[in-house]
Amino acid sequence: MAGQMDGNMGKVVVDEDVLAKYAGSAAVECFGVVGMASVNMKEGLVNLLKKDSIRHGVEVQVQNNKIYIVMHIIVAYGVSIMTVAGNLVKNVKYKIEEFTGMEVGKITVLVEGVRLVD
Repeated sequence: MAGQMDGNMGKVVVDEDVLAKYAGSAAVECFGVVGMASVNMKEGLVNLLKKDSIRHGVEVQVQNNKIYIVMHIIVAYGVSIMTVAGNLVKNVKYKIEEFTGMEVGKITVLVEGVRLVD
């Protein structure tokens, strides 16, 4: 289900793929986030996604005009995972709510791996 806002001039519909791409872009801006992760369930492999496919590391659902987001991330080695995840949630929540005018119901962060940063 896409997010929608009804106003006196009509209706605006925002596709979940757009929300996922925007959330992914906001996530990779956060300190300590190396990138979004793609998980291959069959083989148990985690891959770092390139910027053009960042949407695949984010799952978005819209229910009752609230946005629910699940993010698969890879963090930098040596950073506090809890601090990075907390900052990510605050940043993504703020940016999505400002972008859409809708409320974010919940953001779940799944840390899929750790990488050394050059």
